[in-house]
Amino acid sequence: MSSKKISVVLFDYGGVLADEGFRDGLVALAKEQDLDVTAMPAEGMKAVYDSGFVLGRGTAADFWALMRERTGLQGDDDVLTDRILSGFVIRPWMIERVQQLHEQGYVTGILSDQTDWLDRLNKKYPFFDAFDHVFNSYYRGKGKQDPSLFSDVATELGMSPDEILFIDDDVGNVARARDMGMQVLRYVDKESFLQQLKQLIKKSNKLNKVV
Repeated sequence: MSSKKISVVLFDYGGVLADEGFRDGLVALAKEQDLDVTAMPAEGMKAVYDSGFVLGRGTAADFWALMRERTGLQGDDDVLTDRILSGFVIRPWMIERVQQLHEQGYVTGILSDQTDWLDRLNKKYPFFDAFDHVFNSYYRGKGKQDPSLFSDVATELGMSPDEILFIDDDVGNVARARDMGMQVLRYVDKESFLQQLKQLIKKSNKLNKVV
């Protein structure tokens, strides 16, 4: 664990700030259409990158066309999109925790592999205002599968990576952020998250007093 105090806390969106609408939505669609439930989420992650959609180089139509070709998924683009977006249910208790961190003097931000769907979700349930920064792969042309993204974000924030706490539910994303020098917390469930975050913030506050 880093000996540097935390100055910035960055949150993933799906699976952390909100329920995981992408993976869970694809699983639900696979069950309904009698498709491979196990393979569907992985195919979705591949397709969202291969279509360029998550990096702002493709469209939702490109993504869904690739999904139909590779998995046999059926349905109108808009209907399928609405099914996915409806699963990204924001977690009010998490937003409250973000606001508490901001009040305590921490810089807060979203760091998400998302498309322009994130903007649509914000219009439905405004949450951008709770954060100082929103880093979205769709606008950056680079996602969390590229470790250099974490260095880019740290540079943009004017912080050393080890002054940043990154929270994500994906094992790979957490590992890459750690490898690039960030402090990390993998989200598993509410109880363990709150306990681990409390411990990290407590340690950071002690370091802050020393400094």
